[in-house]
Amino acid sequence: MFRHVHTGDAEAREPLLTGVTYLEPNEKDPDEGEITFVRSTSNITCDAGGSAERRLTYEEAVEEAGFGAFHWLLLVVCGWANASDAVEILCVSFLLPTARCDLLLSSSDMGLLTASIFLGMMVGGYTWGYLADQRGRRRVLVVSLTVNGVFGGLASVAPWFWLFLLLRFISGIGVGGSIPVIFSYFSEFMPRLRRGTMISALATFWMAGNILAAGLAWLVIPRTWAHFSLGTLDFQSWRLFVVLCSVPSLTSALLFRLLMPESPKFLMEAGREKEAIHVFQVMFKLNMRGKGKVLPEFGLCTSSKQRGEQEESRTRGSRTERLACTVKKVLMPIKQMFNGPLKTRSIALLIVFYCISFGYYGLWMWFPELFERMENGGGSPCSNVSLPSSLNNQSCYPVKTAVYMEGFIIAASNLPGNIFTIVMIDRLGGKALLSCSLLLSSLSIFLIYVVQTKIQSLVLSCIFSGVSVITWNALDVLGTELYPTQLRSSALGFFTGVGRVAAIMGNVAFGRLMDTNCAVPVLLVSFLLLTGGLVALVLPQTRQTELT
Repeated sequence: MFRHVHTGDAEAREPLLTGVTYLEPNEKDPDEGEITFVRSTSNITCDAGGSAERRLTYEEAVEEAGFGAFHWLLLVVCGWANASDAVEILCVSFLLPTARCDLLLSSSDMGLLTASIFLGMMVGGYTWGYLADQRGRRRVLVVSLTVNGVFGGLASVAPWFWLFLLLRFISGIGVGGSIPVIFSYFSEFMPRLRRGTMISALATFWMAGNILAAGLAWLVIPRTWAHFSLGTLDFQSWRLFVVLCSVPSLTSALLFRLLMPESPKFLMEAGREKEAIHVFQVMFKLNMRGKGKVLPEFGLCTSSKQRGEQEESRTRGSRTERLACTVKKVLMPIKQMFNGPLKTRSIALLIVFYCISFGYYGLWMWFPELFERMENGGGSPCSNVSLPSSLNNQSCYPVKTAVYMEGFIIAASNLPGNIFTIVMIDRLGGKALLSCSLLLSSLSIFLIYVVQTKIQSLVLSCIFSGVSVITWNALDVLGTELYPTQLRSSALGFFTGVGRVAAIMGNVAFGRLMDTNCAVPVLLVSFLLLTGGLVALVLPQTRQTELT
């Protein structure tokens, strides 16, 4: 029996050895015959003393629960939520060619509008991620998806640009919560050997949301029957499109509320053993239905730090001290991410998230507008920048259907990249796919600037779409495996927040420069994707590793 007695500040302690019990000062030693160990740096304790009951680690319990119907149901529910986020984000890009006339938007205004949802996502990303690590994944998902859907739908009746901008910003706060938490939540139900493939499958629903948004735009926006008066508001077809884009988020929130349990990994970290066991029992029951198998009695290695202790600590001290303590706790995950063994990977991920978010969202959100300009001027996206005033003043009606058809084709070109990721992620690993796809994306964007015909631009845009989705899928897998449970949602929330800053900068840059110097943002996107691809080589390989 090994033991070590802690001294000093409780929050400053670091576990020294895996497999050693860390006791508090004056804490009674375990009785002889007991087997007690700390499995990782997250204070997980297994106690087998005097009991015949099996005690399982998290990974062992997931394996014991099997793989089957529960996981496919989970994939559909989480996938629909992921698709709803894609719909809400990409919604604005498809309404720009028509809404700009009704809302009297300049190119700079359009840049602010596309950036507004990313500003909301930046605000919501880390906040929701922190709450998910403290209060639970499921609860945060229900609330954030509801915020997304409600305020996204209300934007459809906003008569003024500033109000539309504000409601899109609040909707973005909801999107900022659901994106990082969905992947943390989903990964914590997955067996280790299937985790990479299943997370890649979840990521493919982003493509489904992209196709859904493009398809709805193609079906609804060009239609004249969707135009009617609502009081003093001229309700054009693009406003109906905005309403329809809010439906997936609201239905996702309802599905999580009615069907899905809390993450068992979170429950174990919170010391809620009985609830975690119940979740594993539900998983086993669904996965083994009709197979005649019975789940043996077992216990779990849960966190030795109970939530009750945390609640008690919140009540101590003055209001100022409690506020300072709260701020310190909120910022503590960032401090942990950029210290010790996590420092290098965190810096590398920060750069990668910035580069891909600036490039992907900066360009992707402007694709419909770029193809609108190609419809009017022909050639490459930058071939007619000498006519900004005529573009801003021309009539947006009748709507050019070809613009939305081309958007649908580009969205559908995600499919080969998604299939490739699902097949190869567990063979090559996320690191290799991330780096290679970023480098290929950089090349495709550079060639989009070089070519001179609309067909060539469309083909290269499809290539960029198919390759860049591999980047996002690989990043989703790596992000969930690089950090321990107590940091996972906070880390993903922080990095998605960084990505939103980059997306805002990308959209503002495109809005400012599209009419004057189109080459600058396009070539900058190519350079940043190249930089991200090289930096990704610094990240560790995480293929089929256990979640800690």
